[in-house]
Amino acid sequence: SLVPDIQTAWWLPMMVAAGGIIASIIGIFSVRVGEKLQMTALLNALRRGTYIAAILSVIFSFAAVSLLGADLGLFVAIVAGLAAGIAIGESTNYFTSYVYKPTLKIAEASQTGAATNIIAGFGNGLMSVAPPVIFVVIAIIVAFNFGDVYGVALAGVGMLATLGIQDATDAYGPVADNAGGIVEMAGMPPEVRERTDALDSLGNTTAAIGKGFAIGSAGLTSLALLLSYTLAVGITPSQISLLDPKVLVGLFLGGMLPAVFSAMTMQAVGKTGASIVNEVRRQFKEIPGLMEGTGKAEYAKCVDICTRESLKQMVLPSVMTVLAPIVIALLFGKIALGGFLVGATVTGFILAVAFSNAGGSWENAKKWVETGAYGGKKSAAHKATVVGDTVGDPMKDTSGPSLNIMIKLVSIISLVLAPVIVNMTGIF
Repeated sequence: SLVPDIQTAWWLPMMVAAGGIIASIIGIFSVRVGEKLQMTALLNALRRGTYIAAILSVIFSFAAVSLLGADLGLFVAIVAGLAAGIAIGESTNYFTSYVYKPTLKIAEASQTGAATNIIAGFGNGLMSVAPPVIFVVIAIIVAFNFGDVYGVALAGVGMLATLGIQDATDAYGPVADNAGGIVEMAGMPPEVRERTDALDSLGNTTAAIGKGFAIGSAGLTSLALLLSYTLAVGITPSQISLLDPKVLVGLFLGGMLPAVFSAMTMQAVGKTGASIVNEVRRQFKEIPGLMEGTGKAEYAKCVDICTRESLKQMVLPSVMTVLAPIVIALLFGKIALGGFLVGATVTGFILAVAFSNAGGSWENAKKWVETGAYGGKKSAAHKATVVGDTVGDPMKDTSGPSLNIMIKLVSIISLVLAPVIVNMTGIF
């Protein structure tokens, strides 16, 4: 067997995760840039931290597997997940950073207007799906061959082993962005803004890398949860046949869920944005001296609208995600629910990667034009990139990240309710 006993199976992922935390702390301390402003220098500093954390995680994982007397195939599964995570990060970096061709092409397309900017950006987002899918597929095959279902789950743990440094680089983006805003509002010297702009551009890329990492791990985790679900409800692999109409019904409905969920989250951003625009217009009309800069705006009202609407608009998508697996099981049975989980995982993964990377590349195309390319700020190209960036914001900050939560949630709900679902044959 792969592990001597059940205690070892429990301890191994805990030890791998603990080793990953230590590795991430050491990796974070190795990130140093000095006074360099070049994007390549900043990216290489973060890369160095990630690679050091990854190498140390591999060493700690090998030690954990050896100490617990587990099969070395499980170590291969952990490394496969870790390698896939790093590869997804590098792929995201390539498709979203203005150091590379894809984002530069979006900036170039902006010379002919907002429409060509959006077409180029969305095309880039869709193209960026290919490498992460291939890397996750390789990780699944390697992990399953060396460690069976448990190996696939460990590959997910391996991918998340360096989560500490990935989260740090992800959180760094908003910090740099807000620092830039403070610099501008405080009227600080141009060289300070130049530095915060360089850090902000890197922050957009690191945020996209963090999202890619989270989505990749969600794909692996969901597969492990799906396999656990089939075991819990007593479904054999041969029962989930593509020739079974119920499985196909589940696949189609599962594939539909992420699309409808994304539509709801995007429309929520649109509605909230419209409410804030109307409030700002009202204040300009009703508050004396606001347009001239002598009056005081009612900031709290805008914040209140944002907070209230964000919570209100997420009720329906959340309820839909929670109820969907239950409704599928009631109507079509446990086998159809298996197909539903497959459909939701595959479509959710693809849409999440496309949305996150499209949004990141649109934003960095704008940053590239702001450095002086194609006429710089206030040029026609810059106006086009602002439109693209505005379209990309709900994709990369709302729909994309929320999809990886959605695909995990439907699997977890199905697994938790497995004792009830096991006897469901469906109404149809």
